[in-house]
Amino acid sequence: MPDLSTTPVARNSPMAPPRSFLWSRWIFLTLLTGFVLLPVYVMVSSSLKPLADVTGQFRWLPSELTIRPYIDIWSTVPLARYFVNSLIVAGAATVCSVVIAVFSAYAVSRYSFRGKRVFTVTVLSTQMFPGILFLLPLFLLYVNIGNATGIALFGSRGGLILTYLTFSLPFSIWMLIGYFDSVPRDLDEAALVDGCGPLGALFRVVVPAAIPGIVAVAVYAFMTAWGEVLFASVMTNETTRTLAVGLQGYSTLNDVYWNQIMAASLVVSVPVVAGFLLLQRYLVAGLTAGAVK
Repeated sequence: MPDLSTTPVARNSPMAPPRSFLWSRWIFLTLLTGFVLLPVYVMVSSSLKPLADVTGQFRWLPSELTIRPYIDIWSTVPLARYFVNSLIVAGAATVCSVVIAVFSAYAVSRYSFRGKRVFTVTVLSTQMFPGILFLLPLFLLYVNIGNATGIALFGSRGGLILTYLTFSLPFSIWMLIGYFDSVPRDLDEAALVDGCGPLGALFRVVVPAAIPGIVAVAVYAFMTAWGEVLFASVMTNETTRTLAVGLQGYSTLNDVYWNQIMAASLVVSVPVVAGFLLLQRYLVAGLTAGAVK
């Protein structure tokens, strides 16, 4: 007997959707595609225009194409330094989030201990508070630690990395707990029988089986740190400033370099978009498995 769920339905079949539905779907998808791609087109076209054309009357087709904005963005502001700062901060925050979340989630998933439920609820409840609520306490804490110990957390990359861990790590732990729970415990027991210890079972069996969830956590932590503005604008100085804050440098008291802002925005988004496209299948699998227990 043929599987009706996989058998294509002919257009003249009674089970086929009405023609009005097909036209409505086509129109809706076309409008949605235009709504998504229109801002991208405006950004790309504006980045290839001289500043006079961008600040003047808007034209759908540029009267003159130039790549000068993509050259000037590196000299108008120290974009290369901001780029390096963002890579270091986002990369370190991602690595720390993944490492700490793997060990924490494995302990919660595989072992029973007093306060386990309180720990998981506390970790998840931290996501209920807005980030601005922690801005002033962290600022005062970093300043006092610097005055007392000489460790410069305020205005440093290390302090910004610790700041990003405060709101990326709880979600990472919670998501990996759900993913580790979906990995059969029989794999751990088989590894222990073969002579592996708890860490051996974690790194040789559980972690390879949980690669999609770990990749999803890494992508989330990186994207959170890469595009964050609030804490980066307060916790950094001219030397440690990141891209999200450094883009404000294209707006001066005398002029706003809109074409360079658009060009810099496209350059800044390349690492995130490229990483997302390369890891998309792992990200979807990890979010799906981690969200359903």
